[in-house]
Amino acid sequence: MAADAKLELIHVTKRYGETTAVDRIALRIAAGSYCCLLGPSGCGKTSTLRMIAGHEIASEGDILLGDRNITGLPAAERGTAMMFQSYALFPHLSALDNVAFSLKMRGVAKADRQKKAAELLDRVSLGALAHRKPAELSGGQQQRVALARALITEPKVLLLDEPLSALDPFLRIKMRAELKAWQKTLGMTFVHVTHSQEEAMALADQVVVMNNGRIEQDASPHVLFNAPRSEFVARFIGGHNVIPAAAGLVAVRCDRTRLSRAPLPEGDTAMSATVRGVEYQGSYVLLTLAGARVPEFNVVLSESEFDAAPWNSGDSASAHWDAAEVHVLAA
Repeated sequence: MAADAKLELIHVTKRYGETTAVDRIALRIAAGSYCCLLGPSGCGKTSTLRMIAGHEIASEGDILLGDRNITGLPAAERGTAMMFQSYALFPHLSALDNVAFSLKMRGVAKADRQKKAAELLDRVSLGALAHRKPAELSGGQQQRVALARALITEPKVLLLDEPLSALDPFLRIKMRAELKAWQKTLGMTFVHVTHSQEEAMALADQVVVMNNGRIEQDASPHVLFNAPRSEFVARFIGGHNVIPAAAGLVAVRCDRTRLSRAPLPEGDTAMSATVRGVEYQGSYVLLTLAGARVPEFNVVLSESEFDAAPWNSGDSASAHWDAAEVHVLAA
C-alpha cells in the first residue's frame, strides 16, 4: 500500500430528507492504522462508513484516499472493501467461490481467480475448508471467509461494519485478537464501526467517538480513557464518575476513587455517599453508591482490598480522590 494512502474526510455531511445523520465531520486516518468509529445507535458512524465505501453518497464535503478524491466514485473504483456485519456470503457457493466472486465479476479467468482465492484462504487458515458451503462453517470461519473475500481486490482501506457483534463472547474476544493481528500483518488501514467501548479500546490506534452526527472526540484509546473531552465521552466510555465541582463538571476514574468509613468534609475531592449495590467481578468488586451531589456513581476495589474490609448495601461512606485525578470536562 502506498505510504500516502491516508484517508481524510473534509466537512462531510449526510442528510436523509430533513434528517442530518452526519454533520460536517472532519477526520484524518493515518495510512496503515486501525481506526474505530464508536458511538450509540443513530450517532452517524455507520452512515460515515457507508459514505467512505460509496454505498451512500455524501450530501456535502469531500472524501480523500491518498491523493485521490473518491467522493463521487462508485464503490468498485474507490480502493476500499467492505466486510459486512452479516458477512453476506452466498449460501450456494463454496468458501473458495465466495472469495473469488468479485474477481469473477471483473472477468478474471477461473484458474487465476481460484488460485488467488485459495492463497487468501490459506492466509486466514481456511485452506482445508475451501470447498465447504457457509452453512458448514462456524461463525468465526465464516468471518474469515468474508475477510478473505474483502481482501481479494487488494483494497487500500478495509471497512468493517460491526464485524464481531454476531459472535458469542468467547469467540468475539478470539476474533478481535485475530483482526488486530491481520491488520498489523497486512499493514492496511482498517476502519471499524462498533458500539462496544471494550472492542474499540482493545483494537484501535485511533478511536473516534460520535454523537448526534458529530465527532465528540478523536484520540488514542489511552488519551480517550484518561482525558475524556466531554461529559458524553466520559459517560459513554465508562470507568469514570462525572461529578459537579467548583470548576464545573469533572471526571474521576472509578478505580481511582477510594472509600473511607470516617466522615470527610464535602468538597472537590470528597463526597458523602451510601452504598447501594455490591457486585463481585472476580479480580475486582464493583460498588454502586448514591452520593450527596450525584444520584449514582461507582467505585472499583481490588478483590483483596474489598476482602480486607467488606462493604454492604446501606453502609455510609465518604468517597474521596486525589486532586491530581480530577479531569475537567468541556462545557
